[in-house]
This record gives sequence, C-alpha cells and structure tokens, in this order.
Amino acid sequence: QVQLVESGGGLVQPGGSRRLSCEASGNIFSINAMGWYRQTPGKERELVALSPWGGMLTYADSVKGRFTISRDKNAVYLQMNSLKPEDTAVYYCYFHQARNDYWGQGTQVTVSS
Repeated sequence: QVQLVESGGGLVQPGGSRRLSCEASGNIFSINAMGWYRQTPGKERELVALSPWGGMLTYADSVKGRFTISRDKNAVYLQMNSLKPEDTAVYYCYFHQARNDYWGQGTQVTVSS
C-alpha cells in the first residue's frame, strides 16, 4: 500500500502563487509516476501535471508556463504561479506503480479576490 500526504492548499489572490507538496510512503517501487490532478464540482477530474520516472514531464495546456512540477525522491511538488480564478479546484496528488493508482486526500486551492 502507498499513502500520500498533501499540503499547501489555501486562499490566494489572482496573480498570486502557491506551492503544493505531496509525500509518498509505503511499498514504493523504483519505477513510478507522480503527478497532480484537480477537480471542480460538476467537472471531471483532470490532469494538471505528470512526472513519470525517467519520462517526459507533461502539463495541461491550461497551466503551461504557469505551473511547474518537480520531484525529490518520493515527494512531488507543484509550484503554481500567476494563478487565475479558473484554477480554483481541489488538487489531488497522484501516484502510479505496477498498474495501481493511488490518490491523496485532496487539498483545496481557491483563487479569489
């Protein structure tokens, strides 16, 4: 089993910045992927950024140039800059290995003045 603990959500003004963190623990294999998804009421959960092991970093078109995903061992981070109201969502840490998906509990990011 893998456990994911997220932090960093909160209220931020448009144009502001926020940094999300996620730490994975448990039965972690060497080859895995970590990333971030987000979801708002009435919409499907969507990929924000993904960092596969040894693979290409990917970003949703809506966040390219504003968000940056990075990893440090079993932690993944999401630096969010130039935030917009449409970025408001619950952000979920994502972990994948051996055909298994794991999800964090979600952290609320609200962009509003």
